[in-house]
Amino acid sequence: MAVLRPFKAIRPTNEMAEKVGALPYDVMNSYEAREMVKGNPYSFLHIDKAEIDLPKDTYIYDEKVYEKAKENLEKLITDGVLVQDSKPMLYIYRQIMNGRAQTGLVGCTAVDDYINNVIKKHEFTRSDKEADRIHHVDTCNANTGPIFLTHRENETVSEIIKSWTNSHEPVYDFVSEDGVGQIVWVIDDDSTVQTLVAEYAKIPYLYIADGHHRCASAVKVGEKRRANGEYDKTAEFNFFLSVIFPCNELKIMDYNRVIADLNGFTKEEFINKISEKFTVEKVGKEPYAPSIRHTFGMFLDGEWYCLSAKQEYINENDPVECLDVSILQNNLISPVLGINDPRTDKRIDFVGGIRGLSELERRVNEGMKVAFSMYPTSLSELMNIADAGKVMPPKSTWFEPKLLSGLFIHKLSD
Repeated sequence: MAVLRPFKAIRPTNEMAEKVGALPYDVMNSYEAREMVKGNPYSFLHIDKAEIDLPKDTYIYDEKVYEKAKENLEKLITDGVLVQDSKPMLYIYRQIMNGRAQTGLVGCTAVDDYINNVIKKHEFTRSDKEADRIHHVDTCNANTGPIFLTHRENETVSEIIKSWTNSHEPVYDFVSEDGVGQIVWVIDDDSTVQTLVAEYAKIPYLYIADGHHRCASAVKVGEKRRANGEYDKTAEFNFFLSVIFPCNELKIMDYNRVIADLNGFTKEEFINKISEKFTVEKVGKEPYAPSIRHTFGMFLDGEWYCLSAKQEYINENDPVECLDVSILQNNLISPVLGINDPRTDKRIDFVGGIRGLSELERRVNEGMKVAFSMYPTSLSELMNIADAGKVMPPKSTWFEPKLLSGLFIHKLSD
């Protein structure tokens, strides 16, 4: 069963939250981060991407970057921009994007729950990305970015959160630069906190929605600090910062594909080839977004097509093989276009659904050859795959809105 632990958050003062809160480090490059922080010395990007405060030719994994992150974090605390709460508490974090709200609970989850698969994964992680965040967390002595978790709905938890938000004023309420409403409440009543902790102890599993690398890194820092197998099991390094949403609050967006060439086929040959496993229907000039599973949009030579996978190529008995991203990869992208490893092949790129289908058209019109719009993966598919102990193909899910970093910081030790 899941462990939820209150903590003494280090967080911005009410008037500084809008300046501190920043998009997560892995959704922009260093150049973009430098541009985003112009005129704002308080942005959390100065901690999460501290190379922006060093010479432009600085290697992003240089030791100086991690030391600068620590220095910048300590300065925000010393200057009173960030203040630690006086007692362990839980927090409610609501985001509103395009009229849709998602409301989650902020607390700490357990390293041991990750190790024992109470916190379930659905993606592989890369060692280089893990190493970066391990070094960052260890040097800063803090979880600076929250892990995005979900679970099947618990009605008691949902009712407590609803009651609290209806009867208490938020401490933060602002719209971030990306147009998303960011609202935070502090649950400072010990009885309510303990009730929520007890309810989470009834939830069998938590699932990583987003942040596999941050999660794996936080766990490995905890393991690193468990010297010689003897350690204080109540120590903060045994827990990591998380925002936990019931699955009915979340929405996965489409994660689309663009391809650089047709692998030597002419347009006519390509359509004939893919017609072996897909029904191909031309739909015209207007962008086409699939409305049901196992269908795909295709933009080729200025026109949109609907591709429908033929039933004999759909394996509904396997939770991974029946994913639309698997069907497209296994029956078209790999055998026809010759892209066998989408993680490394430079001929394929991925476009999050937040950017719209016009971005697919733009990419093709400016040099890519063909684009595919996808039907979004569902939360139930994600959880079924995690329950089966399997992993999704790369670039299967795109969650929006992104959780801001800097609104909550979890210190690993005093």
